[in-house]
Amino acid sequence: MAVAFHHCSLAPLQSLNATAPSGYVIGVIGEAGSGIETLLQLAAGVETPQFGSVEASAPVQFCGPWDPVTSWRAGSLALFHTLDLKDALTRAQAAIELEKLRRAGGTALLASHDLELILWLADEVWWLDGGRLAAKGDPKETVQAYRHHIARRLSELGRGANIALTPTLRKGDGRASLEIVELRNSAGDMTSVLCTGETVCVRVVVRFAAEVAAPVVGILIRTRIGFEVFGTNTELENVSLGPCRAGERVEVVFRFPCHLCPQEYTLTVASHDPDGVWHDWMEEGLAFSVTDYRYTAGVACLRTQVTACKL
Repeated sequence: MAVAFHHCSLAPLQSLNATAPSGYVIGVIGEAGSGIETLLQLAAGVETPQFGSVEASAPVQFCGPWDPVTSWRAGSLALFHTLDLKDALTRAQAAIELEKLRRAGGTALLASHDLELILWLADEVWWLDGGRLAAKGDPKETVQAYRHHIARRLSELGRGANIALTPTLRKGDGRASLEIVELRNSAGDMTSVLCTGETVCVRVVVRFAAEVAAPVVGILIRTRIGFEVFGTNTELENVSLGPCRAGERVEVVFRFPCHLCPQEYTLTVASHDPDGVWHDWMEEGLAFSVTDYRYTAGVACLRTQVTACKL
């Protein structure tokens, strides 16, 4: 008993050619609109391909997001997000039923956006992208490739603009003002999403309204809940900006690798004297997020080389 797609096309699917073997649970992943629902409907006979053909061992059963988990007796089973909204107990029951289906030689196509669920239950994973089969094979390898893709897509979506916040604090004596604060990615584009490890650039332009002998410009990154992650300034980095006269503008660029774990962050920027007297302090003026293709705990993403041996 198996499910076979022979050069199948039905929008958005394009010439799909793949076989789900007997005794397998195939995890199906991809973005919305990639053709996952169409794939499962074709497998269950709910839809007919415009081109090509589909073979599926009878009996065939299609289950949607709201259908219950039952004792599946199908030869071919299509689960379209059926487990996404189920509780832990129901999911465990489903795992038992899918194991029974495997042992009976049945085949299941399991679609879900929950990648951990897919890694738990699937013997093989198919990744659909734009109606085509982007990758198929080992669950860990295919899911990792998909996560790389999603990280790139998130980075692309954040490109072109910063997320300016209403600063929680804006205070200073007015001798200088923060005229421009920008966050840019490794390509030099303004962005609100960074990939772990890429080079980040914080560009600050300060306009001086009065003479300042030794101005200092600094930045501070915090997590969304206010935990201080990293801060530096021109004085710490041995960069002299002064003296600056009234009417002058100074550009300061901080560039560093983004070794941060995936989550949301804020950026605070300030111009001040060496003794800490503020000219202009912008608390949490920008927001940005960091994305990665894998889970990493904490805040600092320290890519680690690991070796092991038996003693």
